[in-house]
Amino acid sequence: MSNEELIRKSGEILSDPRNQKEEIQALQDTMYVMGGKWRLMIINSICNGNRRFRDIQRSIPGITTRMLSRELKDMEANKLIKRTVTPSTPVLVEYTETDYCLSFGAIILEMIRWGKQHREKIRMTD
Repeated sequence: MSNEELIRKSGEILSDPRNQKEEIQALQDTMYVMGGKWRLMIINSICNGNRRFRDIQRSIPGITTRMLSRELKDMEANKLIKRTVTPSTPVLVEYTETDYCLSFGAIILEMIRWGKQHREKIRMTD
């Protein structure tokens, strides 16, 4: 994105005159939804087709059962994922992303893009 495009896009988002209190609140709200270090990886895993608890856990190196369970409950409470229980033997529990979660997709994609560029920049300076 060019500087001109970035300035134009900023003008669409930021108020004029700037309201720092409102901007800080918006950033806090976004950071709350993003959560700690696991939330975005869980969203990414579910969006990549991992629907069952163990599949999600296996796709994220280092996450504990307890942490994944806690994050999934919080994400369900925040309407980011839907938990569906199928009463079969054994009981089948699946997690799917909501439309609301998908609206967060552009942010995640931009973070992935930035992370790749950052890693490449660091490699080039070594």
